[in-house]
Amino acid sequence: MDTPNLDRLAAEGAWFTSAFTPIPLCTPARQSLLTGRRPEASGNLWNYDLGPRIPALEPSSYAWPRGLRDAGYRSQYVGKWHVHPDLDPTAFGYGEYVPLEAYRSWREERYPGASLKPRDWWGSVDPVPTVDSRTHWLAGQTARFIREAGAAGTPWHARLDFVEPHLPCQPTEEFASRYAAEHVPRWRNFADPLVDKPYIQQQQLVNWGVEDYGWEDWAPAVARYYAVIAQLDDAIGHVLDAVDKAGASAETLVIYTSDHGDMCGAHGMMDKHYVMYDDVVRVPLIMRWPEHLTAGTVIDHFTYNTLDLVPTIADLVGIAQPEHPHGARIFSTDTGVLTPSSELASRQHVVSTYNGQQFGLFTQRMIRTRRWKYVWNPTDVDELYDLEQDPGEIHNHVADKNCSDVLESLRHSLYEQLSADGDDIVANEWMARQLNTGRKLNPAHLHSRS
Repeated sequence: MDTPNLDRLAAEGAWFTSAFTPIPLCTPARQSLLTGRRPEASGNLWNYDLGPRIPALEPSSYAWPRGLRDAGYRSQYVGKWHVHPDLDPTAFGYGEYVPLEAYRSWREERYPGASLKPRDWWGSVDPVPTVDSRTHWLAGQTARFIREAGAAGTPWHARLDFVEPHLPCQPTEEFASRYAAEHVPRWRNFADPLVDKPYIQQQQLVNWGVEDYGWEDWAPAVARYYAVIAQLDDAIGHVLDAVDKAGASAETLVIYTSDHGDMCGAHGMMDKHYVMYDDVVRVPLIMRWPEHLTAGTVIDHFTYNTLDLVPTIADLVGIAQPEHPHGARIFSTDTGVLTPSSELASRQHVVSTYNGQQFGLFTQRMIRTRRWKYVWNPTDVDELYDLEQDPGEIHNHVADKNCSDVLESLRHSLYEQLSADGDDIVANEWMARQLNTGRKLNPAHLHSRS
């Protein structure tokens, strides 16, 4: 896959190799990027436009863009919002907003009948020229804002939220033609038999209708996934060029990340939902700030891409911090050159959560260390993976007696973290007992009762 602009961004800044989302789901992850709080602490657990309804993010909630506004920054939000059903980014501090609907209207007028197909989950080729595709139109809006804000001489903040890469992947022909399905390498964890794993994983294959799919069925979709990432990278290049032309590269902090990953055939699955595999919880994170961050820095410390960014941005810019943030400052600012903070360097694990919704409720809590990953599934079989020996997360060791000490330690650590973060699931005495004392059936016992 060709990503020269993201590669350039990483080479000129810091690349985080162990960044994780606190929750692999669009809306709550995006909310946490505004507030610096885990969604379980506020009850905003799901996407508000699918399945059961929950209270939306409160308009009065802390949001760091308000701090930038109050500090005199001009700001613009472009693209996918998916944070609040009624309030747009201007309610949370952004001065200007260019929604996805603006592109749809522009495209329908310019290319009538050439609309993108939202339900073609396996993807297709976008018939418009790349310059007029969604990725490049949105990037163009951001580049225009950077030019105008730079010319005005005021401090500015631009946030560009692409839809891509997200099912359905719909690259233009220019990029789709670069990746042939027959040349796409098979994922190492594609043929997972899902033995001794939660029932919902096999049920999801049936829900999606992919239970009988082989790699030859998946390869075309993966090729389009590669293609749309390459197209995204090209659009990002236009934004970086705008920063360069504005003469602002040295003084501008650039951050690239994502709310969650995508299975895209890993373990035979699509999208996300009901799993805590690294394919969906491990996310990209790159930061560039030439005046303060050494080029080519690689940071392998565990990092939360949303929870940690909020106190970090507030600290670097000098605006109000959130009360009781669940993340930590990524950098120490003791000197002119940014280095990993002591909070980041001392972090021994990350915790990610999921609360079900689209296909039925199913609660999960994950804790991951360098070697081990434990997934607590309160209503089904738990999962334990040895990432050192099994990076594809195929073999569940939760019933392995040789791993009992590891399992007990991870359960206690997860309980302590959830308690500290105000997760109500462990406020329930039965659930707390299940986790903290390991009162779970293992796969070998599931069918032993007569």
